[in-house]
Amino acid sequence: MGRLQTEWLSRMDYGQAWTLQKELVREIDREERPDTLLLLEHTPTYTMGSDRHPEHLLYEKDELARRGIALYEIDRGGDITYHGPGQLVGYPLLYLDAIGLDLHAYLRKLEEAIIKLLAGYGIAGSRKPAYTGVWVGDLKIAAIGVKFNKARSRRGFITSHGFALNVKSNVEQDGFQGIVPCGISEYGVTSIETLTGLELQVEAIGREIVPYFAEVFNYPVAIPAETLHS
Repeated sequence: MGRLQTEWLSRMDYGQAWTLQKELVREIDREERPDTLLLLEHTPTYTMGSDRHPEHLLYEKDELARRGIALYEIDRGGDITYHGPGQLVGYPLLYLDAIGLDLHAYLRKLEEAIIKLLAGYGIAGSRKPAYTGVWVGDLKIAAIGVKFNKARSRRGFITSHGFALNVKSNVEQDGFQGIVPCGISEYGVTSIETLTGLELQVEAIGREIVPYFAEVFNYPVAIPAETLHS
């Protein structure tokens, strides 16, 4: 594969980041930009994917407003999840050539990059065969939901959306109690801080995941770039 450009966007409103993804997908399609990995935090937000079940949102509109949690119905796969401060969100915008394209393998590689990162903290991340994402035992630590955008100027697809990794322990209580996460009621969530007892910064975890991501996706170099939006 070619270059991978990485961007740390700090904390950003979900709608702003979604618009930015669409703009960059078009640039990658036109070959005006290399493959890009956006790393950021979101302000408190629930997102409902294409497999949405409104009953999995447990808060009424008034309660969402009181808690300051935004709600978006979006175009990735999957059901409902939470994004908020203390969580590392990664949006890989990658061109996948139609030759040898394996969309299932793409999801497994996202999981693998996160599992490798967790191993560095002594956390045994794993997969559950029935579900996408990364787990520690019966607790979910990272959610994954993606979209494959058909390229217009060449054969293949460009990925968008991506993963959300729980870093800070506050994430477990700040938003997940208002939903049935990904429609899975029998299992809970956890975070790196809760499992290690360490006090961590989301931006630092973002820097740490880049080499794992580059390794798994076979990028020779991950090139940091100036922040697109601060």
